[in-house]
Amino acid sequence: MSGDMFPRSSAYHPDWIRGSVSGGANSLWLTEWLTSAMELTPGMRVLDLGCGRGASSVFLHREYGVQVWATDLWFDPGERAARFRDAGVADAVFPVRADARALPFAPEFFDAVISIDSFVYYGTDDLYANYLASFVRPGGPVAIAGAGLTNEIDGPIPDHLRRWWESAMACLHSAHWWRRHWQRSGILDVTLADTMPEGWRRWLDWQHTVAPDNTTEIQALQHDRGETLGYVRVIAHRNDNPLDPPIDTVEVTYEPHPLLASASPRPRS
Repeated sequence: MSGDMFPRSSAYHPDWIRGSVSGGANSLWLTEWLTSAMELTPGMRVLDLGCGRGASSVFLHREYGVQVWATDLWFDPGERAARFRDAGVADAVFPVRADARALPFAPEFFDAVISIDSFVYYGTDDLYANYLASFVRPGGPVAIAGAGLTNEIDGPIPDHLRRWWESAMACLHSAHWWRRHWQRSGILDVTLADTMPEGWRRWLDWQHTVAPDNTTEIQALQHDRGETLGYVRVIAHRNDNPLDPPIDTVEVTYEPHPLLASASPRPRS
Protein backbone atom coordinates (compact mmCIF):
# COMPACT_ATOMS: atom_id res chain seq x y z
CA MET A 1 0.00 0.00 0.00
CA SER A 2 2.85 2.41 0.78
CA GLY A 3 4.12 1.88 -2.76
CA ASP A 4 0.80 3.11 -4.11
CA MET A 5 0.91 6.18 -1.88
CA PHE A 6 4.57 6.97 -2.58
CA PRO A 7 5.39 5.88 -6.13
CA ARG A 8 8.59 7.92 -6.36
CA SER A 9 9.93 6.49 -3.09
CA SER A 10 9.12 2.93 -4.12
CA ALA A 11 11.75 3.20 -6.88
CA TYR A 12 14.52 3.29 -4.25
CA HIS A 13 15.98 0.04 -2.96
CA PRO A 14 14.66 -0.87 0.52
CA ASP A 15 18.19 -1.64 1.74
CA TRP A 16 19.39 1.81 0.64
CA ILE A 17 16.50 3.45 2.50
CA ARG A 18 17.08 1.40 5.66
CA GLY A 19 20.81 2.10 5.40
CA SER A 20 20.16 5.83 5.67
CA VAL A 21 17.77 5.75 8.64
CA SER A 22 18.33 8.69 10.96
CA GLY A 23 15.07 8.87 12.88
CA GLY A 24 11.70 7.34 13.48
CA ALA A 25 10.17 8.15 10.09
CA ASN A 26 10.71 7.16 6.46
CA SER A 27 12.23 10.38 5.18
CA LEU A 28 11.49 9.56 1.53
CA TRP A 29 7.78 9.07 2.20
CA LEU A 30 7.60 12.38 4.01
CA THR A 31 9.65 14.19 1.38
CA GLU A 32 7.49 12.84 -1.43
CA TRP A 33 4.29 13.79 0.39
CA LEU A 34 5.58 17.31 1.08
CA THR A 35 7.00 18.03 -2.36
CA SER A 36 3.89 16.73 -4.12
CA ALA A 37 2.26 19.99 -3.01
CA MET A 38 5.20 22.23 -4.00
CA GLU A 39 6.68 23.56 -7.21
CA LEU A 40 10.37 22.69 -7.41
CA THR A 41 12.24 23.28 -10.66
CA PRO A 42 15.72 22.20 -11.82
CA GLY A 43 18.54 24.41 -10.64
CA MET A 44 16.77 25.81 -7.59
CA ARG A 45 18.92 26.12 -4.46
CA VAL A 46 17.27 24.20 -1.64
CA LEU A 47 18.19 24.03 2.02
CA ASP A 48 17.39 20.57 3.42
CA LEU A 49 17.43 21.53 7.08
CA GLY A 50 17.97 18.81 9.66
CA CYS A 51 18.51 16.28 6.87
CA GLY A 52 19.89 13.52 9.11
CA ARG A 53 21.97 11.17 6.98
CA GLY A 54 20.85 12.80 3.75
CA ALA A 55 18.39 10.42 2.07
CA SER A 56 15.90 13.25 1.59
CA SER A 57 18.62 15.37 -0.02
CA VAL A 58 19.40 12.65 -2.57
CA PHE A 59 15.69 12.29 -3.30
CA LEU A 60 15.24 16.04 -3.82
CA HIS A 61 18.01 16.25 -6.40
CA ARG A 62 17.18 13.04 -8.26
CA GLU A 63 13.46 13.73 -8.47
CA TYR A 64 13.47 17.48 -9.11
CA GLY A 65 16.96 18.42 -10.33
CA VAL A 66 17.48 20.97 -7.54
CA GLN A 67 20.78 21.75 -5.84
CA VAL A 68 20.66 20.77 -2.17
CA TRP A 69 22.60 21.92 0.86
CA ALA A 70 22.16 18.90 3.13
CA THR A 71 22.48 20.48 6.56
CA ASP A 72 22.50 18.67 9.89
CA LEU A 73 24.14 19.03 13.29
CA TRP A 74 24.00 15.52 14.71
CA PHE A 75 25.21 13.30 11.86
CA ASP A 76 28.68 13.10 10.34
CA PRO A 77 28.91 15.08 7.07
CA GLY A 78 31.60 12.67 5.88
CA GLU A 79 29.13 9.78 5.98
CA ARG A 80 26.67 11.92 4.06
CA ALA A 81 29.34 12.80 1.50
CA ALA A 82 30.02 9.10 0.88
CA ARG A 83 26.30 8.46 0.38
CA PHE A 84 26.06 11.35 -2.07
CA ARG A 85 29.11 10.17 -3.99
CA ASP A 86 27.81 6.63 -4.30
CA ALA A 87 24.40 7.93 -5.38
CA GLY A 88 26.05 9.96 -8.14
CA VAL A 89 24.81 13.31 -6.83
CA ALA A 90 27.95 14.76 -5.22
CA ASP A 91 28.13 17.56 -7.78
CA ALA A 92 24.75 18.94 -6.70
CA VAL A 93 24.17 17.79 -3.08
CA PHE A 94 26.50 19.30 -0.50
CA PRO A 95 26.89 18.05 3.09
CA VAL A 96 27.05 20.76 5.75
CA ARG A 97 27.36 20.42 9.51
CA ALA A 98 25.59 23.34 11.17
CA ASP A 99 23.25 24.20 14.00
CA ALA A 100 19.81 25.25 12.75
CA ARG A 101 20.10 28.31 15.00
CA ALA A 102 23.51 29.35 13.61
CA LEU A 103 23.32 28.75 9.87
CA PRO A 104 26.42 29.70 7.84
CA PHE A 105 24.61 30.92 4.72
CA ALA A 106 24.21 34.30 3.06
CA PRO A 107 20.89 36.13 3.34
CA GLU A 108 18.31 35.12 0.69
CA PHE A 109 20.69 32.47 -0.68
CA PHE A 110 18.03 29.77 -1.06
CA ASP A 111 15.04 29.46 -3.35
CA ALA A 112 13.34 27.07 -0.90
CA VAL A 113 13.77 25.61 2.57
CA ILE A 114 12.58 22.08 3.37
CA SER A 115 12.74 20.25 6.69
CA ILE A 116 11.83 16.60 7.14
CA ASP A 117 10.95 15.26 10.60
CA SER A 118 13.34 17.56 12.45
CA PHE A 119 11.77 21.01 12.58
CA VAL A 120 10.06 20.33 15.91
CA TYR A 121 13.48 20.31 17.62
CA TYR A 122 14.16 23.98 16.91
CA GLY A 123 11.28 25.57 14.99
CA THR A 124 8.76 25.95 17.82
CA ASP A 125 10.65 29.04 19.02
CA ASP A 126 8.44 32.10 18.41
CA LEU A 127 11.39 33.98 16.89
CA TYR A 128 12.69 31.22 14.64
CA ALA A 129 10.47 31.88 11.61
CA ASN A 130 11.91 35.38 11.29
CA TYR A 131 15.45 34.00 11.53
CA LEU A 132 14.95 31.18 9.04
CA ALA A 133 13.09 33.38 6.54
CA SER A 134 16.19 35.54 6.17
CA PHE A 135 17.88 32.72 4.23
CA VAL A 136 15.16 32.31 1.58
CA ARG A 137 14.32 34.78 -1.15
CA PRO A 138 11.05 36.72 -0.86
CA GLY A 139 8.27 34.54 -2.22
CA GLY A 140 10.28 31.38 -1.65
CA PRO A 141 8.66 28.42 0.16
CA VAL A 142 9.45 27.19 3.64
CA ALA A 143 8.00 23.70 4.07
CA ILE A 144 8.07 21.02 6.75
CA ALA A 145 6.75 17.49 7.22
CA GLY A 146 7.09 15.11 10.12
CA ALA A 147 5.63 13.50 13.19
CA GLY A 148 2.94 15.51 14.92
CA LEU A 149 -0.51 15.52 16.41
CA THR A 150 -3.87 15.25 14.75
CA ASN A 151 -5.24 17.47 17.53
CA GLU A 152 -3.51 19.42 20.29
CA ILE A 153 -3.37 17.84 23.73
CA ASP A 154 -4.87 20.50 26.00
CA GLY A 155 -5.14 18.35 29.12
CA PRO A 156 -3.40 15.29 30.54
CA ILE A 157 -1.59 12.91 28.21
CA PRO A 158 -4.06 10.20 27.09
CA ASP A 159 -3.71 7.01 29.12
CA HIS A 160 -2.82 4.87 26.11
CA LEU A 161 0.19 7.10 25.32
CA ARG A 162 1.67 7.52 28.78
CA ARG A 163 4.13 4.61 28.65
CA TRP A 164 5.61 5.95 25.42
CA TRP A 165 5.32 9.69 26.04
CA GLU A 166 8.37 11.64 27.24
CA SER A 167 8.56 15.28 28.28
CA ALA A 168 10.50 16.16 25.10
CA MET A 169 7.45 15.19 23.06
CA ALA A 170 5.87 18.47 24.06
CA CYS A 171 7.43 19.72 20.80
CA LEU A 172 4.88 17.72 18.75
CA HIS A 173 2.04 19.84 17.40
CA SER A 174 -0.89 19.72 15.01
CA ALA A 175 -1.05 21.23 11.53
CA HIS A 176 -3.46 23.85 12.88
CA TRP A 177 -0.95 24.83 15.57
CA TRP A 178 1.80 25.25 12.98
CA ARG A 179 -0.45 27.35 10.75
CA ARG A 180 -1.18 29.72 13.60
CA HIS A 181 2.46 29.72 14.77
CA TRP A 182 3.80 30.74 11.38
CA GLN A 183 1.04 33.21 10.58
CA ARG A 184 1.71 34.99 13.88
CA SER A 185 5.28 35.62 12.77
CA GLY A 186 4.01 38.08 10.14
CA ILE A 187 6.77 36.79 7.85
CA LEU A 188 5.35 33.51 6.49
CA ASP A 189 2.05 33.18 4.62
CA VAL A 190 0.78 29.63 5.05
CA THR A 191 -0.74 28.07 1.94
CA LEU A 192 -1.18 24.51 3.21
CA ALA A 193 -1.33 22.85 6.63
CA ASP A 194 -2.77 19.35 6.84
CA THR A 195 -2.47 15.84 8.22
CA MET A 196 -1.55 12.77 6.18
CA PRO A 197 -4.56 10.49 5.64
CA GLU A 198 -3.96 7.32 7.65
CA GLY A 199 -0.57 8.74 8.59
CA TRP A 200 -0.50 6.75 11.80
CA ARG A 201 -0.53 3.56 9.72
CA ARG A 202 2.50 4.71 7.73
CA TRP A 203 4.22 5.58 11.02
CA LEU A 204 3.39 2.09 12.26
CA ASP A 205 4.52 0.47 8.99
CA TRP A 206 7.91 2.08 9.31
CA GLN A 207 8.34 1.09 12.94
CA HIS A 208 7.60 -2.53 12.02
CA THR A 209 10.23 -2.25 9.27
CA VAL A 210 13.16 -0.62 11.09
CA ALA A 211 12.43 -1.09 14.79
CA PRO A 212 10.20 -4.15 15.31
CA ASP A 213 11.45 -4.49 18.89
CA ASN A 214 10.23 -0.98 19.75
CA THR A 215 7.07 -2.42 21.28
CA THR A 216 6.29 0.64 23.41
CA GLU A 217 5.93 2.94 20.40
CA ILE A 218 4.24 0.29 18.27
CA GLN A 219 1.64 -0.41 20.94
CA ALA A 220 1.04 3.30 21.44
CA LEU A 221 0.33 3.73 17.73
CA GLN A 222 -1.90 0.65 17.63
CA HIS A 223 -3.98 1.85 20.55
CA ASP A 224 -4.12 5.45 19.34
CA ARG A 225 -5.16 4.65 15.74
CA GLY A 226 -4.71 8.25 14.62
CA GLU A 227 -6.76 9.80 17.39
CA THR A 228 -3.74 11.82 18.54
CA LEU A 229 -0.66 10.86 16.51
CA GLY A 230 0.06 11.31 12.82
CA TYR A 231 2.16 13.07 10.21
CA VAL A 232 1.69 16.76 9.47
CA ARG A 233 2.95 19.03 6.71
CA VAL A 234 2.97 22.80 6.41
CA ILE A 235 3.93 24.94 3.42
CA ALA A 236 4.34 28.69 3.59
CA HIS A 237 5.98 31.42 1.54
CA ARG A 238 8.07 34.32 2.73
CA ASN A 239 6.16 37.53 2.20
CA ASP A 240 7.48 41.05 1.58
CA ASN A 241 7.23 42.24 5.18
CA PRO A 242 10.57 43.49 6.53
CA LEU A 243 12.48 41.11 8.77
CA ASP A 244 13.68 42.03 12.22
CA PRO A 245 17.47 42.11 12.00
CA PRO A 246 19.10 39.48 14.21
CA ILE A 247 20.83 40.72 17.35
CA ASP A 248 24.29 39.17 17.26
CA THR A 249 26.05 41.57 19.62
CA VAL A 250 25.17 44.57 21.74
CA GLU A 251 27.83 47.28 21.58
CA VAL A 252 28.45 49.02 24.91
CA THR A 253 31.27 51.11 26.41
CA TYR A 254 32.15 50.98 30.07
CA GLU A 255 32.17 54.30 31.94
CA PRO A 256 33.34 54.36 35.56
CA HIS A 257 30.97 55.86 38.16
CA PRO A 258 30.96 55.99 41.97
CA LEU A 259 29.79 52.66 43.31
CA LEU A 260 27.77 54.03 46.24
CA ALA A 261 25.11 56.74 46.30
CA SER A 262 26.81 58.49 49.22
CA ALA A 263 30.51 59.13 49.77
CA SER A 264 30.09 58.89 53.58
CA PRO A 265 31.47 55.74 55.22
CA ARG A 266 29.08 52.89 55.92
CA PRO A 267 28.15 52.45 59.57
CA ARG A 268 29.75 49.51 61.36
CA SER A 269 27.47 46.80 62.71
